[in-house]
Amino acid sequence: MSIAIERSTGAQPKPLLRPRVKEELKGWLFASPWIIGFLLFTAAPMLFSIYASFTEYNITTAPRWIGLGNYRELFQDPYFYTGLLNTFWMVIVKTPLVIVIAIGLALLLAMDLPGGRFFRTVFYLPNVLAGVAAVFLWKWILAPDGLLNRALGLIGIHNGPGWFSDPAWTKPGLVVMGMWWIGGSVLIYLAGLKNIPQELYEAGSLDGAVGWSKFRYITLPMLSPTIFFQVVTGIIGTFQIFTTAFIISGSDPFFAGQSLLFYVLYLYYRAFGKLGPAGFQMGFASAMAWILFLIIMAFTVFQLRLSKRWVYYEDEGR
Repeated sequence: MSIAIERSTGAQPKPLLRPRVKEELKGWLFASPWIIGFLLFTAAPMLFSIYASFTEYNITTAPRWIGLGNYRELFQDPYFYTGLLNTFWMVIVKTPLVIVIAIGLALLLAMDLPGGRFFRTVFYLPNVLAGVAAVFLWKWILAPDGLLNRALGLIGIHNGPGWFSDPAWTKPGLVVMGMWWIGGSVLIYLAGLKNIPQELYEAGSLDGAVGWSKFRYITLPMLSPTIFFQVVTGIIGTFQIFTTAFIISGSDPFFAGQSLLFYVLYLYYRAFGKLGPAGFQMGFASAMAWILFLIIMAFTVFQLRLSKRWVYYEDEGR
């Protein structure tokens, strides 16, 4: 009898949940704020925008289903093609320039020359400055009598370009201004360079590799995953260019012969009725947004497939 009593008092209650299940529930609980936020503020608006792209919707009234009407109007709109051409110009010209210049600066910083830490700070410091303030700063620098044209005058170029007044120079002006924020890319490439094993360079030296040979056959292949990441994110970011063009153009769709009418900027003008029919045109803007999504997706998939030919991953041996 006493043994039975001891057993009954010493028995431990069985837990309601197994430790593994309990741990998974805790994980979901901690992740739930992000999941709820994603569903409410990202997934739900995206699903609604798909529906809105097939409707005539101006916010103030209920959406009216028009099928493919927005898409048919979009492909017949000359401003749509103007925005695409301007955006493609920036993607084709700006992205390679940023990559080449950023890698060059990163190579200089990787040499551990005196003052290297100071220049790392200097290169990254512009990224801390608010975008709008920096745009106004560069609008002053690239003015017809601004600092850059005055500097060009010192070397004999007395009639400097009209960076933000001549349609032929507005996009090159944006490229020059874009170099202001190159510091983030420089530091990413620098981190990639620091991760390249020195043993590879030593082995290359033993095989007679010098200078360009080391860069071509060691640095570039080992840095290719970083370059690939920068190419993909750079193209996506350039396709969405908005703030700089909006501020420089003064929200004027016809500024400098529409040379700064980029795709996302035109989307904004149509959404809020600055171009096209009067009133909000959220249905048309939603159609534009999904066309842009498909374009960016196509570029990204193309880059992913192309990466198999030139991106080297050390752990995969390719």
